[in-house]
Amino acid sequence: MIDKKPILELLEISKAYPGVIANNRVNLEIKPGQIHALLGENGAGKSTLVKIIYGVQRCDSGKIKWEGSEVSQITPQIARKLGIGMVFQHFSLFDAMTVEENIALGIPANLANENLYQNIIDISEKYGLRLDPCRYVQTLSVGERQRIEVVRCLIQNPKLLIMDEPTSVLTPQEVDKLFKTLRRLSTQGVAILYISHKLQEIIDLCHVATIMRAGEVVDTCIPSEESPRSMAEMMMGANLMTPKKNERMISEKPYFCVNNLNHQSTMENGIDLKDITIQAHKGEILGVAGIAGNGQNELMEILSGEVRASDTSSVSIDQVSVGGLGPRKRRENGMGFVPEERLGHGAVPEMLLWENAFLSGYQSMKLMFNGFMNVAKSREYTEKIISSFKVKTPNVNVTANSLSGGNLQKFIFGREILQDPKVLIVFQPTWGVDAGSAAYIRQSLINIADRGAAVIVISQDLEELYEISDKISVICEGNLTKPKIIENISVEHVGLLMAGIKPLENDDLGDQ
Repeated sequence: MIDKKPILELLEISKAYPGVIANNRVNLEIKPGQIHALLGENGAGKSTLVKIIYGVQRCDSGKIKWEGSEVSQITPQIARKLGIGMVFQHFSLFDAMTVEENIALGIPANLANENLYQNIIDISEKYGLRLDPCRYVQTLSVGERQRIEVVRCLIQNPKLLIMDEPTSVLTPQEVDKLFKTLRRLSTQGVAILYISHKLQEIIDLCHVATIMRAGEVVDTCIPSEESPRSMAEMMMGANLMTPKKNERMISEKPYFCVNNLNHQSTMENGIDLKDITIQAHKGEILGVAGIAGNGQNELMEILSGEVRASDTSSVSIDQVSVGGLGPRKRRENGMGFVPEERLGHGAVPEMLLWENAFLSGYQSMKLMFNGFMNVAKSREYTEKIISSFKVKTPNVNVTANSLSGGNLQKFIFGREILQDPKVLIVFQPTWGVDAGSAAYIRQSLINIADRGAAVIVISQDLEELYEISDKISVICEGNLTKPKIIENISVEHVGLLMAGIKPLENDDLGDQ
């Protein structure tokens, strides 16, 4: 039973930054045992609000009450003592330290003892969040880093657990296991503030949802009485675009090929790629599913040319070997790339938008003249990206790190797609992106395939892959399964393959 008295109350919380009102008189209450969803598009004010709850940010006005008593000058240390645990969307980790060392830094001293190593292993196994306490963070993927935040939070046995996109690293079977655990915590009186862009998760898990838009609470609902579309439209204040697949011509011969590629990972504790074969056809979207840390980073590096294949003939575009070429030369051969990490890899945080557009487009968009940057043409190209892909930004002269996650991702996609690549490789295209931006990005992938590009999407989001892919493969421990026609393979089948379990059913079903 959910207690009638709230464990946490926010009263008229407001927070402003120069030129932006992040939270405007927000009221929210969370009760013990309640799984409470906080929904909103990127930039709606969710992150600022939960940072205020956890003491990372100070509100400009308003009150916070914990178990009926007002709390002033809350800090992360005070929050943890009260029993608030938080998993941040943007990780607070030190790359040069191990998993165990990072967890020790973020928990009370009485828990950072000689039992911590075993506690990490126990929690990891209990919740299906595979972690090696001895690995250095710099060797981990984005998904694996998220696991550290989740485990660090669960070790503290919180009274209020704030979870931000916790299932992006899990198979469907592991999601079910985590949900069972969260429901058990709920019955034990633990309050859970749950943030996710996967709206079906909200329906399946949460008791109540608060919807934010432009820094304000605009609605509340009972998720079990709603649909993903209705909740998305509450968030957006408009109708949600549904990506639509069209009938398209798929080339008979593969256009982009990886043949029997073996690659020893250059990353410490990385995953070696074993006998990888990919045949991507023009007009086709090939989805690659898998749990984080199973070779996706290594595969992306090989496909993009950031790491070159030892056998240069093992990667080819239109029967031309490109395995020995770097990213720039591969771009000259018609490739485009969208990496997993938006800031620092997809875009230089401190550089202006038009400068970031120039970096990848100066060749194909002819943004140089006699060895000099054509600034006017670069700005014109950037304005076209912003206009075509509905990027919310004041102008082309703002830095990449000033954009919300969804808008920066749309910018990076627009930058690549307007170059009209013949092969497009994308990694985690909508990770941490709101429903409206995700739908737009997915439709953009479908559209470029409609125009005849060969598209490979590496993603941990099975809903996404089923929505856009023509065929799907699964990567597990550096091995890639044969592609299956998407209509001929179930989510459960894919989930088992992601976990390294070969289903009993005929594995040749739907093979290319």
